Amino acid sequence: MGKIGFIGLGIMGKPMSKNLLKAGYQLVVYNRSRAAVEELVAAGAEAAGSPREVAERCDKFITMLPNSPEVKEVALGPKGLIEGARPGSILIDMSSIDPYVTREIAAELAKKGVRMLDAPVSGSEPKAIQGTLAIMVGGKEEDFAECYPLLKAMGSSVVRVGDIGAGNVAKLANQIIVALNMAAMSEALVLAAKAGVDPELLYQAIRGGLAGSAVLDMKTPMVLAGNFKPGFRINLHIKDLANALAAAHGIGVPLPLTSLVMEIFQSLKVDGLGEADHSAIVRFYEKMAQVKVRKEPG
Repeated sequence: MGKIGFIGLGIMGKPMSKNLLKAGYQLVVYNRSRAAVEELVAAGAEAAGSPREVAERCDKFITMLPNSPEVKEVALGPKGLIEGARPGSILIDMSSIDPYVTREIAAELAKKGVRMLDAPVSGSEPKAIQGTLAIMVGGKEEDFAECYPLLKAMGSSVVRVGDIGAGNVAKLANQIIVALNMAAMSEALVLAAKAGVDPELLYQAIRGGLAGSAVLDMKTPMVLAGNFKPGFRINLHIKDLANALAAAHGIGVPLPLTSLVMEIFQSLKVDGLGEADHSAIVRFYEKMAQVKVRKEPG
């Protein structure tokens, strides 16, 4: 088993890389913040001084970065992966980025014989810690098959949805559904609260029917407790919806509801909630209706 590179040890990348160590993989890690690198080294990983060095020491390397510019810089920039990668090696980008940038990066890497999969994930920090992420993969069938065991160490669901870029298209679709689901949940809870119905009892009454969802079960208890500690930040959801809108508009797909939720998130960002969990979308509706769903102040 060769060494695996891992670049990007943030809120998701750190637990994902730890799960690879637990699964028996040898890791070479790089991150701009040294504290995260030192934590992984203490857990058994090796440190690298640049993405280029990661690629020189590994045949497979994973990136988990904030957005398209960071992935492009790490892959193709100075001291980037492309400078150290050997022909036949493979980049697995697990970031959530613009699928058109994914295809651009893959085309440049292919000139050096380097393969690429895009494999963004769904599931917040707890699922990253548990190793139960949903992973959506784009790329060649044979590359996917080769990397499947590696991905399975980080996720409970690993599905190839098409060629390169398809993983990020699937992730953008996922983020649209999550955002709209939370908006609908928030409207319903605020309606119940202002009508004098206990939102907790409303939740118990509807969760087993057609309105039930993973979003409802994961986020309603947080909302009712006033717990907006981020599993997934509003600022990150804004980034994903911006990518969704750009990709959709580029191919002539109007997204009217996505546009509306995007503006709600922008309003919350202006209110200083950009670093809160995206379930804080309920605060927008509470403010408009002048009612509190939450049992705790805040």
